Amino acid sequence: ITGVGFLIHVYSTSYMHEEKTGHFGRYFSYLNLFVFSMLLLVMGANYVIMFIGWEGVGLCSYLLIGYWFKNTEYNKAANKAFIMNRIGDLAFLIAIFWIISKVGNVNYEDVFAFAQGNKFTATDVTTITILLFIGATGKSAQIPLYTWLPDAMAGPTPVSALIHAATMVTAGIYMIARSNILYSLSPLTLNIIAIVGLATALLAATIAMKQNDIKKVLAYSTVSQLGYMFLALGTGSYVAAVFHVMTHAFFKALLFLGSGSVIHAMGGEQDIRKMGGLSKYMKITNATFLIGCLAIAGIPGLSGFFSKDEILAGAFAKSAVLYAIGLGTAWLTAFYMFRLYATTFQGNFRGTHD
Repeated sequence: ITGVGFLIHVYSTSYMHEEKTGHFGRYFSYLNLFVFSMLLLVMGANYVIMFIGWEGVGLCSYLLIGYWFKNTEYNKAANKAFIMNRIGDLAFLIAIFWIISKVGNVNYEDVFAFAQGNKFTATDVTTITILLFIGATGKSAQIPLYTWLPDAMAGPTPVSALIHAATMVTAGIYMIARSNILYSLSPLTLNIIAIVGLATALLAATIAMKQNDIKKVLAYSTVSQLGYMFLALGTGSYVAAVFHVMTHAFFKALLFLGSGSVIHAMGGEQDIRKMGGLSKYMKITNATFLIGCLAIAGIPGLSGFFSKDEILAGAFAKSAVLYAIGLGTAWLTAFYMFRLYATTFQGNFRGTHD
């Protein structure tokens, strides 16, 4: 969070330089509040502290998506993100109350010790884990609560990189991996998670193939990769899921920052049909974007290959069908990322003189 966050803060100082001083300050205060909330979410020792951080990142997401508040569409996108997250948060809150009623407190140590002592009934474990998972589907944009994430691209590009690719949307994965003792006691919930994750990965990948807005492609790609992480959680490969969270944070933040560089160079244009041939004018962005594409496509030797390989290995151990669909989705990922790269950087320039 602090590593990627620091780099995105540095990038933001140039990216937002055209803003008036007051708005520039407002942007950075939101960004810092976000980092604070995210650290609170990850470093808290119980579910309530996690929930406070969870709500904090939701608030900052809302503030940053609607950062250019004079645009009504952007405000609608911010509201949509906030309200859809509330649906998941309600389930998370009920799960916390359920845990309190059974255990008496919400410290991870006590809850997990209680679970390992087999003191939860099967109904309790299944209900708590499903409620927590519904909380995660809201935050981590899974079917049916995934539509807010592509709309969240209304915010400034560094926000998309930090919040909607690297950190906040992976909070749901973090929460489930953190509660893996509870989830391992409920095979039913794990199956639901694997199926929902795989369906999301496949659906989002097919949508990404037809998008023409450079940030929308990356947004649907993020939804797809989050689905991949849930597939890992559902097959019991908790380590692989968190590993993919790490690798994805770096290459997806890189791709978003690269897209920001392209959007600035194009004077705010985001339609890839009006780009092309940019490799001649933007040599550094071309190189970094290509590295990001190679990584997300899972080319051997780059980080995405190792984390996807772990996830697919875990899926194969569970069922050949999960593995086959997961592998097909990985091919789709490679296809739409190189479609994006080629349309933007290769060929001839298709935009206007301006």
